[in-house]
Amino acid sequence: MKRRDFMNLIGAAAALSAWPLAVHAQATTMARIGVLAPANAEPFWSIFRKAMASLGYVEGQEVRFEFRSAQGKPELLPSLAQELVRLKVDVIVAYQTPAVTAAKDATTTIPIVMSGAGDPVGTGLIASLARPGGNITGSSSTTNESGAKILEIAREILPSLQRIGVLANSTDPFTGSLLKQVNHGGQVLGITVQPVMVGGVGDFEAALGQMVKANADAILVQPSLPRKLAAELAVKHRLPAIAPVNSFAREGGLMSFAADQNELYSLAARYAVRILKGDKPADLPVQEPTKYLLSINVDTAKTLGLTVPAAMLVRADEVIE
Repeated sequence: MKRRDFMNLIGAAAALSAWPLAVHAQATTMARIGVLAPANAEPFWSIFRKAMASLGYVEGQEVRFEFRSAQGKPELLPSLAQELVRLKVDVIVAYQTPAVTAAKDATTTIPIVMSGAGDPVGTGLIASLARPGGNITGSSSTTNESGAKILEIAREILPSLQRIGVLANSTDPFTGSLLKQVNHGGQVLGITVQPVMVGGVGDFEAALGQMVKANADAILVQPSLPRKLAAELAVKHRLPAIAPVNSFAREGGLMSFAADQNELYSLAARYAVRILKGDKPADLPVQEPTKYLLSINVDTAKTLGLTVPAAMLVRADEVIE
């Protein structure tokens, strides 16, 4: 055998022996997903990760998560979104409208999956539900519609409800749409709606004090605000608190009526996986929830001296005692 042929044979053998290593390295490259939340990371974060694992993307094996939360400080969202962009994540999953807006402002190229954004067309996040366009897709929570419906349900628990304060997020682009729907529901039911804008947790105490002075019979808490603290302060001020988000009753609020969170947050995982496998956000229609749940916290009702009608407890999907 000529020396040149021998050297070619050695080179080919070396290449073949290296090939499985290259394939292994490629196979073990983990996807990288950025997750952005304004506050209230749970139960979204747990449900999303569980859904990702069920779809074959186990944390630390097939996927690495870069989780960032503003923890109720909305001014931090832009820098957190920019940090995820600098990390060059494959997808950004943004929970609630303020986080989606921050992600949208930070990148036009990295795919963004919105989870439970309110009125994404009205707030300018997407062009339409059927054809979102750009780099954003995901789910709409339709919180504005449930925000009006919840007043009707609240009246059944609180027959004397005449005046409701709304703890509204001044930094959330969705706030205008929510208040419009709540005001409409109030006009239909003869309930006076009094919104109080807050920029963060530091404004909560004064806002609830203002509602007490205005003789509010109850308060409605906007979901993008830190809800557990709002529920605790509402009990302190003897105000029944409601919110259009499932977990609020579990966090100490009196009642919640909203789209099924398990459905919404698991849907975010399905969108993320489709994008990781090559689908483009612009080609994935935005989905709206198909199931709504009513939750009532009987323990909170007792603390407030309220008796929940038996018929309401029968209707409830979840009763917290």
